[in-house]
Amino acid sequence: MIDHDRLFKELISTFFVEFIDLFFPEVLTYLDQESITFLDKEIFTDVTEGEKYEGDLIAKVKFQEKDAYFLIHVEAQATAKTEFNRRMFTYFARFHEKFSLPVYPIVIFSYDSPNKEAVKQYEVIFPDFKVLEFNYQVIQLNLLNWRDFLNQSNPVASALMAKMKIDPKDRPKVKAECLRLLVTLKLDPARMQLISGFVDTYLTLNRSEEIQFQTEIDTFSQPVQEDVMEITTSWMRQGIEQTVERQKGVIIRLIKQKLGNISPSLETDIMGLTIDQVDSLLEALFDFSSVNDLRNWLFEQGIEQGTEREKSLILRQLKRKLGDIPTSLETQITELTIDEVEALGEALLDFSSIDDLVNWLNV
Repeated sequence: MIDHDRLFKELISTFFVEFIDLFFPEVLTYLDQESITFLDKEIFTDVTEGEKYEGDLIAKVKFQEKDAYFLIHVEAQATAKTEFNRRMFTYFARFHEKFSLPVYPIVIFSYDSPNKEAVKQYEVIFPDFKVLEFNYQVIQLNLLNWRDFLNQSNPVASALMAKMKIDPKDRPKVKAECLRLLVTLKLDPARMQLISGFVDTYLTLNRSEEIQFQTEIDTFSQPVQEDVMEITTSWMRQGIEQTVERQKGVIIRLIKQKLGNISPSLETDIMGLTIDQVDSLLEALFDFSSVNDLRNWLFEQGIEQGTEREKSLILRQLKRKLGDIPTSLETQITELTIDEVEALGEALLDFSSIDDLVNWLNV
């Protein structure tokens, strides 16, 4: 499941000025860009529905050349909900009450449907009297044409094009154009990865679309092609790594089914295997009849099992300090986790008898 809230919050908070500049450039004419401070999340309970709501992103900013501040509240909404306008007013009222500052409210709707224009205000009206008219800014991505943002030298544009109004046949082209725009911005690797990950999340292509995507990339100039291919190669590496991690989890479950429980340190060693070693272990597993077979296999692969070595070292230190250790205690020590092994390594310096070790193990 896609964590829409996290993706949009990361994007907007990282590129806050660029976000404002893209959609509300007038605000930058009176906003002091050096004064931006993000406030802690604000949570309140809707007393009518009994639900807890959390303000997405709240920035405290200063007016230019004035000793006065205001808030910018950005709410990212991934689903269409009834009476959302009332919730926006409730946010506004709570923020205004708590901080005693003007609030500039913005909603970014990222849902795919409905395609009708979203409500932009909340009103309280009587037949003879309008009590309230609350307005807020709306960015409704499914009504924006991605082509209108192709030439925007703005990282937020390169990301949000992936969620705009896109004809299904244009999905590969849009993804390619998002990356073309991104590489021209020359961002640092972390910000580049944030945006490319956003694009890849919302524009996952099928096999035929991938072919068209590659065709689109081939139309770019050679330097741009190379930069875009570097991003797509990193996606492939991440995809392979995720697949291998899943394979390792499957192998651990298979080993437990065949041999019974294994120590956390052996699990750690398995999780540290390379891709080729994972494939080899999957084949070798069918011939294992005991945990010792697994240990021997790992040893043959050149995996010394660092945690196991540390346990052996601690056992030797304990025997030198306390004398022979009962087999039952040795077994307990070999079953310790990595963190517990490190803690025992520190604690044994204070031991003066076997009882100290027993007490420590039983804590």
